Amino acid sequence: MTSATLAAQLDTIPKLLARNATTFGEKPASREKEFGIWQSWNWAEVHANVEEIALGMLAIGVKAGDHIVIVGKNRPALYWSMVAAQSVGAVPVPLYQDAVAEEMAYTLDHCGAKFVIVENQEQVDKIFEIPGQTESIKKVMYLDPRGLRKYDHRNLHSFEDIRTLGKEDQSRLQSMLAERQKVQNYDTTCVMLYTSGTTGKPKGVVLSNRNIIESAKSSSEFDDLKVGDSVLAYLPMAWVGDFIFSIGQCYWAGFCVSCPESEETMQNDLREIGPSYFFAPPRFFETVLTAVMIRMEDASKTKRRMFKFFMDVAKKVGPDLLVGKPVGFMDRLKYRLGTILVYGPLKNRMGMTRVRVGYTAGEAIGPEIFEFYRSLGINLKQLYGQTEASVFITLQPDGEVRPDTVGVPGPGVEIKIDDDGEVHYRSPGVFIEYFKNPESTASTKDPDGWVATGDAGFIEDDTGHLRIIDRAKDVGKMADGSLFAPKYVENKLKFYPNILEAVVFGADTDSCTAFINIDISAVGNWAERNNIAYGSYQELAGHERVLDVISGHVKEVNQSIASDPMLSGCQVHRFLVLHKELDADDGEMTRTRKVRRRIIGEKYNDLIKALTDGSKEIFTETEVTYEDGRKGSISATLQIRDVEVVARKAKAA
Repeated sequence: MTSATLAAQLDTIPKLLARNATTFGEKPASREKEFGIWQSWNWAEVHANVEEIALGMLAIGVKAGDHIVIVGKNRPALYWSMVAAQSVGAVPVPLYQDAVAEEMAYTLDHCGAKFVIVENQEQVDKIFEIPGQTESIKKVMYLDPRGLRKYDHRNLHSFEDIRTLGKEDQSRLQSMLAERQKVQNYDTTCVMLYTSGTTGKPKGVVLSNRNIIESAKSSSEFDDLKVGDSVLAYLPMAWVGDFIFSIGQCYWAGFCVSCPESEETMQNDLREIGPSYFFAPPRFFETVLTAVMIRMEDASKTKRRMFKFFMDVAKKVGPDLLVGKPVGFMDRLKYRLGTILVYGPLKNRMGMTRVRVGYTAGEAIGPEIFEFYRSLGINLKQLYGQTEASVFITLQPDGEVRPDTVGVPGPGVEIKIDDDGEVHYRSPGVFIEYFKNPESTASTKDPDGWVATGDAGFIEDDTGHLRIIDRAKDVGKMADGSLFAPKYVENKLKFYPNILEAVVFGADTDSCTAFINIDISAVGNWAERNNIAYGSYQELAGHERVLDVISGHVKEVNQSIASDPMLSGCQVHRFLVLHKELDADDGEMTRTRKVRRRIIGEKYNDLIKALTDGSKEIFTETEVTYEDGRKGSISATLQIRDVEVVARKAKAA
């Protein structure tokens, strides 16, 4: 079958589903853990469920082109709802489940949604909390009925009731569904996903079937994804990565997607499923490594020595063994013994025993963290992508995996670097437009289809690999003209388990300074072992001995940075530990945990000024948002620490 014939037959996600139901009918397609029990659906059952939901949507009046907002945690029924929406010609718009009502209000108004599918009472309450939304939204459908019995059900319906409506008029609606699907093709809108809004209001990225299917096809072939593979769907459904993995690649390759019971059980569920294909942002790998280091601190002296010995062996030969390079007999023997005693049990505890392909993206991962996982024999790779690219811009081929690059252009992707060092790309995955925003569309994508990423980088002449330096708008110069790249420094700081987040400042100044968030789990464990009493995050973050520990970490980072002639000017001269964690609810981070530098700079301008004017401490008061949405404030006197810097090496000619 030619690629043109294949494209004609499989040019929508619903057509891929129909193929899977026929070809892979009895193979597992979806799993969900509920009340401690795994439930499973094969492809034939998923096809039947999607069709029932689609008929129900037609029964309640969903029209072609309508936007259907979907909110909740990862659940098979919500994924089926997205495909059902596509089946009737509507556009699914998944939102972040932890978004507050104000954030949801913007998206609902912007896309003009008339129908909303939610998981439970919490999401229903947020929808009804939005002024005017009850009038503009025709129907709100919910999966979990608990707590909703006494609500006004004139526009509120259970998921099962909608499916029942579709069954009652199935013969008429079936022909309508067939007509809707007949007019869909590669250029039909597949999904609309909102950007994280790092620099302003989120933008609705319109992606076609061509974008999603071509990206899924090429990336699946790149890593040889197939029916027998499995993934764990735990990342937000509103994020493009989850959509491409859990729907795009899943429906193209026919593998199984498993949904954990809850965020709290995710790690145990990951271990039970043992996926062969796994994706996680750098924060996940940082958190798991922190937990490992905490456990080792609590272990006996003998276990700590054994762990250190075998991890030194793994660091030396693990990456070479992973790619099949020759390794000496004794080193191979030590590594095999380490697999029995350390690496195997450790991978099993992390749920990565069966991982054949693992990816991380979203932000740069610290090279030390990256090498730790690869040294264990986990085929962890980096990819570089964007929502506007349907994820994939670059990928790392097996045998060419390095921590300092993000790989080579993916299949069908072209990359160029403009005169200012900004990375541009074009590919079959390039988005159609920003919804209701032609100005931003035109400024991001030129008439020839080239998209400006907003990231600064360069392509290595000898390897063709792309290296990303930082966000183009964040890369700058120090007062002496040396390069300033804050993300490079922040990733080195976050390698330490005690440091959860870091924000570095220094453009156009004489020296770099930093805000630091401690990791309450790691530092709290250390405090207990050292008999340090504390009653809150704020108290622990301001403790003298904690500041001494963080000072030591910053000093070590400075020594590492000093060895790079190009970036040695980015050493941190002064820092403070913030009295609160940076939080998406306070607008300091996006829902995908990306730092909003501009907002942080404005909100904590007094702290930045104190870092640069030589102050030893500063009193500050900050507004915070509690979990129930209430506002409050916390105040503290923060100590500012000076850190020793290393003499800079001369830049090579």
